[in-house]
Amino acid sequence: MNLVTVSLGSNIHPTRHIRCCLDALADTFGPLQISRVFESEPVGFTDNRNFYNLVVAFRSTWTPGELQAWGKQLEIEHGRLPDIAKFSPRALDIDLLTVGSLCGTVNDIALPRSEITHNAFVLQPLAELLPEQRHPRCGTPYAALWSAFELGSQRLWAVDFSWRGRWISLADQQPLLAAARR
Repeated sequence: MNLVTVSLGSNIHPTRHIRCCLDALADTFGPLQISRVFESEPVGFTDNRNFYNLVVAFRSTWTPGELQAWGKQLEIEHGRLPDIAKFSPRALDIDLLTVGSLCGTVNDIALPRSEITHNAFVLQPLAELLPEQRHPRCGTPYAALWSAFELGSQRLWAVDFSWRGRWISLADQQPLLAAARR
């Protein structure tokens, strides 16, 4: 079984759609490790609605193609049309970040996803969730990548967020322990 990481984002009713996505992930793949939830300003979007972003890790034997197809189908079920403009508001955005240590193009999917090292809204939650895990391509732990990351104009902040009756994210506290989020 591979450790799979995905990034989740939403800027249309984000609390509702992210909770639904977490339900679907847990129902399909079992126990989840979940980062804190961050609110971030949109990058590249003309719509000014902020996003909620987080990273989720789970174990799976599915291929990258199967994982990608599952995620795209869930996005469609939440109203995201496949032919919509790239920088349009979205109820749910699911991006496959890593599948084990796979590197390169697998099932027409570039792994690991380049956004890991380019976007704070992906790297910070990933570094908090799996600080010692090494980036499959460069071999650097995510915590080290985050500590060297140049934020520039990217702004994000933790928000309070609960799922299935438990707090998985508290804005005014340090990251919760991974074991407490399962």
